[in-house]
Amino acid sequence: MDLSFSPAEEAFRAELDAWLGDNLPREIPEPDTLADEVAFLIKWQRQLAAGRWVGVHWPTEYGGRGVSVIENYIFQEEMARTQAPEIIGRIGVNLVGPTLIGHGTDTQKRRYLAKILTAEEIWCQLFSEPNAGSDLTALRCRAERDGDEFVINGQKVWTSYAQFAHWGILLARTDAAAPKAKGISFFIVDMRSPGIAIRPLRQMTGSEEFNEVFLENVRIPATNLVGGLNRGWEIAQTTLAHERGTSARQLVVHRILLDELIALARRRTVEGTPAATHPILRQRLAQSVIEVELLKLQNWRTLTQLLRHGKPGPESSLVKLFWSEMSQRLHDTAMEILGVDGQLMHGDARAVAHGRWPRSYLYYRAGTIFAGTSEIQRNIIAERVLGLPRSR
Repeated sequence: MDLSFSPAEEAFRAELDAWLGDNLPREIPEPDTLADEVAFLIKWQRQLAAGRWVGVHWPTEYGGRGVSVIENYIFQEEMARTQAPEIIGRIGVNLVGPTLIGHGTDTQKRRYLAKILTAEEIWCQLFSEPNAGSDLTALRCRAERDGDEFVINGQKVWTSYAQFAHWGILLARTDAAAPKAKGISFFIVDMRSPGIAIRPLRQMTGSEEFNEVFLENVRIPATNLVGGLNRGWEIAQTTLAHERGTSARQLVVHRILLDELIALARRRTVEGTPAATHPILRQRLAQSVIEVELLKLQNWRTLTQLLRHGKPGPESSLVKLFWSEMSQRLHDTAMEILGVDGQLMHGDARAVAHGRWPRSYLYYRAGTIFAGTSEIQRNIIAERVLGLPRSR
């Protein structure tokens, strides 16, 4: 078993590191509003795109670099290691692009792909509904054919950056008589269309990038159907697999968090004992060290799947399930070490590390929900990986 990278792969890493050394912002501003944050991230993505560092995994004919799955993994690792800002268009780059490349028409590819890379057009994902999140096949949003158009009616929720998006990918029911997963189609929706109302949702962290989206008699051209009528669920599996896939960024983020957690444990005392030597907390710290290493190995397992088959399989659910639950355990340990100081958020001069830990703790409470709940991931692993019978 050879776990080392090839000279070509290391050369790719060196090229990226050199570019980041010249272009990475020395100080990332603390935005006053979400709109300020989005404006900064658009500018950053355009700078990356000018260096051809957006969508590196896309084929060259669509503006990518056509890099291997290993090089794409290295790209994610280095972006996280250097703490480079995430791009604003990650829904478009990571989910929409691969889906359209795999299932879209030539016209759709020519129209949409290039502007995804440059952040000229931002995309959002209109999948989840108030009563169809974990069980997405229970969605009730309808799309009815009317001549050369479809008329959309329904509600979506947890839609990231919908208030800034130009386009959305939408799942809607097109055959009410078909079994749940069989009557769904996949559409492209202009988010500026008449009949669309967007309501931001304020989260525990104080951010409002999530939204509810209401669609009332929204008309879209039939040419915005992707992949054929009633094939939406099949196509969505491409999108969802890429959403889970490998988690190189989460791996590196949690390596950084782990280092900060160990440093925190060496500085703080719990029950009069240094946290790093506390008989219970030191075991939990050791568990976090082991789990971050296991996450690396799980990522490599998924990379092997990609190398062999060219696409992520159901094993990607193992990675998503593991890192999301591991993250919550790591943050629970941090909050126990902080004690009452864990209540101090950004803006309080007494906050430890400027309140990063409590904000991160609150954010990762959602880790076991977004991109598929832990319950759904366990069902996928049981049925599609282990071959267990479907529960009744």
